[in-house]
Amino acid sequence: MKEDRYVLCYTREPQEDIIYSNKLAYSMHLAYSENGVKYEPLNHNSGVLFAKATHNPDGTMTAKSLKCPFLFYMEDNTFGVVAIRTEANGDYDPECRGKVLFFTSKDLIQYTEVGLIDLNTNAYIRDVTCKYDKVKERYIICWRDDYGKWYQSEIDDLFSLKCQSEPVSIGAVGFARVNTEIEGIVPRNTIKVSEEIGYRLKSKLTTPRMVKIELPETLSASSPEELSKMRFKAIYSDGTSSIKSIDWNTERVDWSRPGTYDIKGVIHQDHFEFPIAINRADPCIRKWNGKYYFVATNDADGNHTIYIREADTIPGLATAEEHLILDSSTYEGIGGLLWAPELHVIGEDLYIFHAATPGEFFHEESHVMQLKRGGNPLCKEDWSAPKRVVKKDGSYLCEAGKVISLDMTCFEWNKEYYVAWSQRQFLPVDQGAWLYIAKIDPQEPWRLITDPVLLSKPEYGWANNHTFVDEGPFALITDKKIFLTFSSAAVDATYTVGLLVAEPGSDLLDPASWTKLNYPLLTSRSVPGQFGPGHNSYVIDDDGIVWNAYHARPGVNGPRSSGIRRVHFDIDGYPVLDLTEERDVSARLKNVSCRLIVK
Repeated sequence: MKEDRYVLCYTREPQEDIIYSNKLAYSMHLAYSENGVKYEPLNHNSGVLFAKATHNPDGTMTAKSLKCPFLFYMEDNTFGVVAIRTEANGDYDPECRGKVLFFTSKDLIQYTEVGLIDLNTNAYIRDVTCKYDKVKERYIICWRDDYGKWYQSEIDDLFSLKCQSEPVSIGAVGFARVNTEIEGIVPRNTIKVSEEIGYRLKSKLTTPRMVKIELPETLSASSPEELSKMRFKAIYSDGTSSIKSIDWNTERVDWSRPGTYDIKGVIHQDHFEFPIAINRADPCIRKWNGKYYFVATNDADGNHTIYIREADTIPGLATAEEHLILDSSTYEGIGGLLWAPELHVIGEDLYIFHAATPGEFFHEESHVMQLKRGGNPLCKEDWSAPKRVVKKDGSYLCEAGKVISLDMTCFEWNKEYYVAWSQRQFLPVDQGAWLYIAKIDPQEPWRLITDPVLLSKPEYGWANNHTFVDEGPFALITDKKIFLTFSSAAVDATYTVGLLVAEPGSDLLDPASWTKLNYPLLTSRSVPGQFGPGHNSYVIDDDGIVWNAYHARPGVNGPRSSGIRRVHFDIDGYPVLDLTEERDVSARLKNVSCRLIVK
């Protein structure tokens, strides 16, 4: 018999602004319980549902937050959420007088913001609940006004966003008390969910850990090389898996004599102590002609140089020598703020996409450098002068002094090449940084061949924390989905990684093809000691393992520094970016033994 599980929704008390600001605390959080008594916070005790910002006529946005979320079942057994929309700091929102915000969800992971429900009152709403009455076949919304009085309104169709009845005064509505030690919790209500929903929630919103490795009792090999090439399946707490190699100790094995031996080994895990490079931000790793290369923004000299590293393996990049390939004095028009270099292979050529300015920040623009055929990536002279990105009509991508562009990335899909980038208008008003996408000419990858298409604005609280910014896009393409991770908020300890998802058969230039997660994939709460993680990229090693190169701060006010961590994939094939080495291969499981038959 399948048993019910329990989900508690809540908000949090704000902490120090740089740690957990109002925009983060005033969002809906979820906790999970299998017995209705002990609750485990999901998503690292971070919000999973945020109110969208509102849009102003001049293209700017006004950030919003939410309070008093209430979780309930819809008529069709999916989920609904009603909440009070507030200003970003939690104060009353004048536009929401007499209204409550309504969301829907099929799985409590992805949500749709439907709109504001009019309760037929002119009062500010201080609390709200909602339930579907099967007898009346309508929804009952109970709410408390600014004077502490409770009322009830009825509505046939929540999607109409208008109550049919006038408010009726009722007695106070109570909530079941929940005892939990979750940090900062402001508890709301609890609902029962099915075992299936509970399993998905826990699988999607907690970091998996390795629970076993499938290793046969006996292996057969004729040489150390044959044994070392064997791969084994590791199983994780959410039922997902990954492939591991094992470093075997075969000192007592006589490979020249057939026989049976007992051997021991250690599950292999490339170790990257964070950080691998201090004062290096926006890292990118690419394999080219059998070698791995690493580039990053150089914070050590005020972003006036770009260096490159080369190694035979990804771990080798951590200690590889740096070689200067671009500075702010060699070329006219390239005066500084050399940001976010990315290595990309287009056709048979290697390119570096990066941002630069002749001098002023307000002239920052996306550029492209090309390695000459047969050239050495470590040689500065083998790289072309940076070319400024232009639109399909040949005009520059942005109007210098008014609009900047940066963080341009490139990816191939169905034999066509796309670029995505961040663009920010400063004049006549600062609209914040938005993400765009377009196709490019692979023969001249600095030239767009389609008009730019807007993909994302920093509409959620985690994306407009301290500043309105979506930037640093990078594609991760699997056989299931097209993922585009991006970074948001200020480039401090509040920096974070969001996710856009498209189906393989969709039109990538149609904004409707992309779905944005309501919550970020990676935050300062994801991995202890790493603050403001973001601006990441991906590389696949020779074993098919996907690695995430990112920057974070070793301390709230530490320097931006590069790190590398393996990418896991969850039950839906979505990237998991917070799986640390300790969860990937725990001390308890890393040592293995087996019987070896030498052929």
